[in-house]
Amino acid sequence: MIRAVLRGIAAVLVAVSASGCVVLQPPSPAEEFKQALPQTQVPGKWTGGPTLAGPVGDGWLALFQDPELDRLVAEAMVYNTDLKIAAARVEAAEASARAAGAAIFPEVVVSGRGGGKLSGDGSGVQGIGLFASWELDLWGRVRSVRASSSAAYESAALDARYARESIAALVAKSWFLARQAAAQRAIAAEMLQASSALADLSRDRFRIGRSDEFEVVQAEASTLSYRDLELQADLARQNALRSIEILAGRYPSATLDPGMALPPPPPPVPAGLPSELLERRADVRAAERRVAAAFYNIQAAQAARLPKIALTAGVSTVSSDLFVMKERDNPVWNLGATLLAPIFMGGALKAQAEVRTAEQKAALADYGRIGARAFGEVEGALSSAINFDARARVLASAVSANERALGFARVRYDVGSGDLRGIQQQMLVLHASRTTLLQVQAERLIQRVNLHLALGGGFEAPQ
Repeated sequence: MIRAVLRGIAAVLVAVSASGCVVLQPPSPAEEFKQALPQTQVPGKWTGGPTLAGPVGDGWLALFQDPELDRLVAEAMVYNTDLKIAAARVEAAEASARAAGAAIFPEVVVSGRGGGKLSGDGSGVQGIGLFASWELDLWGRVRSVRASSSAAYESAALDARYARESIAALVAKSWFLARQAAAQRAIAAEMLQASSALADLSRDRFRIGRSDEFEVVQAEASTLSYRDLELQADLARQNALRSIEILAGRYPSATLDPGMALPPPPPPVPAGLPSELLERRADVRAAERRVAAAFYNIQAAQAARLPKIALTAGVSTVSSDLFVMKERDNPVWNLGATLLAPIFMGGALKAQAEVRTAEQKAALADYGRIGARAFGEVEGALSSAINFDARARVLASAVSANERALGFARVRYDVGSGDLRGIQQQMLVLHASRTTLLQVQAERLIQRVNLHLALGGGFEAPQ
């Protein structure tokens, strides 16, 4: 009687399972962003500065036209340890997604026993059986778990992609900093040479009685200060080179030769629309996928509070060397269903659903945080580009004017109408203006890299 009832229930459940419980889909990224940052109104265009119309393109690394930089970035893509960790996490997430997806299919196992008269319990029973079970996903629990694992895998893959872009950007920025430091060292060496020549001149003038010892000591102190600047620039160059070598998986020996010439800034590129950033930038999309995974986890936790029903089937054959089995009972077939309904678990299942809900709130807030940061990075990079372009023009004129002023100071000193202090002060001003110009030129390139990274453009040229 009971078996007949179970078979009837199973038939009904199969019919219900065919229609299936619909697994709800998470909101769109734009809707999620509104939920995360309800006060943030995304404008129709960027406000940090004028931009070219058109979609954001890939291949920004080639715009700098530096083959050595291209080789270093390619090397980092292969040997960087952070990227290896990210790749391993993607593999683990992909395997977890496949494991979660396998639960939606029937489970089939085989069981066997042997040993004859000398079997472990002395019964002499031998046999083999094939058993199958299939959980009817009436409430969508299994499918929700599978969807959550798939979203987590997509998030890991997007995080790995953003890690690649970030490593490429770090190599490029460190390369520009190394060149800046090398050029800064050359400027300091040039000023040191000029200051040493002035110190020698002051000593000569002191010997013939045309100056005093104060002027000599002042010239020597100025020479030592330029030597200190040269040492500082050399250390900055070595640190930048070591950063590149570590990113590329090399030993940090600071043996690379970055050269001293900074490349000219690339031409402007299209920046797309602010509303497109949520769908284009890899780290923002990864955060959105984490929200989706948390959304599916809530459904799975809610479905876990409902009864679990599974169909079972099996066939087995048993024999014994000690007694005779009835022919009609061998093999044995069985077909049935199991019902597992939670009645009282101390509120554990409800608490688990509340945990998943809290996790989704955290994921949603994190999505808003990353999205807001992305908008801020783009606007900041656009504003910086305009500012650094203007400053570069002003500082170039200032360097030219200070060079002329230094020439006038030397003439005045040679004809006796000026003192050595005037030359030294003008040399300091010239050195400061040249150093600042070099810093602005390097920072302009660095901010250009930041802009490409913020916009979500890829460093690799499209295939």
